Amino acid sequence: MSLTSSFRSSGDVLADRRYEYASAAFEERDFDAAADLARQVLELTPNFAPAQAMLGRSAAELGIHDEAVQALTRALALEPEDALGVRLDLVRLGALPAEEAMTDTYVRALFDEYAPKFDQHLTKSLAYRGPELIADALRRACSKDTRDYRFGLALDLGCGTGLMGQVLEGLCEALVGVDLSPRMLDKAEKTKLYDELHEGELISFLKTRGEAEADLVVAADVFVYMAALDETFREAHRVLKRKGLFAFTVQAHEGEGFALGSDARYAHGASYLGKLAEDNGFAAIVFERVSTREDRGVPVPGFLVVLRR
Repeated sequence: MSLTSSFRSSGDVLADRRYEYASAAFEERDFDAAADLARQVLELTPNFAPAQAMLGRSAAELGIHDEAVQALTRALALEPEDALGVRLDLVRLGALPAEEAMTDTYVRALFDEYAPKFDQHLTKSLAYRGPELIADALRRACSKDTRDYRFGLALDLGCGTGLMGQVLEGLCEALVGVDLSPRMLDKAEKTKLYDELHEGELISFLKTRGEAEADLVVAADVFVYMAALDETFREAHRVLKRKGLFAFTVQAHEGEGFALGSDARYAHGASYLGKLAEDNGFAAIVFERVSTREDRGVPVPGFLVVLRR
């Protein structure tokens, strides 16, 4: 997924045409031409953030570090909410810390653009199976706890188009979803599986929920767009009933803490997740190495986790 080719008008017809040429050159990996055309756009419209981003990304590909950082920093100053996702580029160039790589605005824009092709691309091209893995892990966790594989209120964090809701169908008395992307939520609404759908950031959403009200909190492949998870764990524990379950998948980081990968997703370490669980009063019922998706046909390593409050 990329926002490199997303088009917005600069207000200048000639500049727009040259920006389109720059985008095409970038997609064809002709970074010299893309950079030159982006410079021409900026001569006409110096405050056009997409052209600054294009110049920065092209310069980065060409190894022109200082020009890349300067252009990307300018793009971020012009659009601090960063729908263009230039923070990711600045992190790669060592100009920002990894935990500052993504804004909610960027993630919303990314998934709004991705929404029309999301389900088919994820399940077909990437062989994604996160929700199925979580459902199976929940089934096994309930068996270990000698409890029915059924839940009262379930909260689906980053519910997207409703793939998690589909595997939980008929298992919950009430299912409530939250997502940043309105276009993804439009698709989730069409499934008719959710009792409520909320547009917003998941921690803010959790903070609106009542104490000990939920039996289940799930997050399928959502934490790959978050760095630190401390507050998420605290809020998940707060909203869960005693013996409630918190189930999620992450990409695996072999070191300590978390790291931003070359795929522009965060990976989290086993020791980091284990300490968060312990510090927040969770017991690990399932903690396994899995792969929820493929990247160019190669399984991406991850963790499948079910915690009990």
